[in-house]
Amino acid sequence: MKKDSYHIPQETRIGHVHLKVSDLQKSLDFYCGLLGFKLTQMYGDQAAFVSAGGYHHHIGLNTWQSQNFPPANRDGVGLYHLAILYPTQKDLATIYKRLHLHSDLRIGASDHGVSQALYIRDPDDNGVELYWDRPKEEWPKTSEGELAMFTKPLRLKELLELAD
Repeated sequence: MKKDSYHIPQETRIGHVHLKVSDLQKSLDFYCGLLGFKLTQMYGDQAAFVSAGGYHHHIGLNTWQSQNFPPANRDGVGLYHLAILYPTQKDLATIYKRLHLHSDLRIGASDHGVSQALYIRDPDDNGVELYWDRPKEEWPKTSEGELAMFTKPLRLKELLELAD
């Protein structure tokens, strides 16, 4: 592809993700019941749309070609994870506390310098990252001023102390 001067507009955001799932109710229990998304619309009995904050949908779930199928092979191509951005560190702490108390999910956790992240798997074994971005002025930089992301253990005890 020819490199040119076009750059995607700075305000561009990824609006939603649509997942093929094997069991719609299990997915609704996870995304709405556990993570707290709100069901905005059912589309027959094979699809649902969920959101945060009144948006039409952040996540679409459907069983159109996937009902009762096993999860995709992790070693193949496909979705690595979807990421859900929390507005504050306290919000991330609150969902961590909820996951810690109300589920038996394995929870991974990392500090990337620019963000703090929790990693879980949904009922169809899709990766789900729950994260909070540090303010841009706090992002780590090299001595040349370039972004210097990293992966270190997240101090979960300190994060939990911020929860309600």
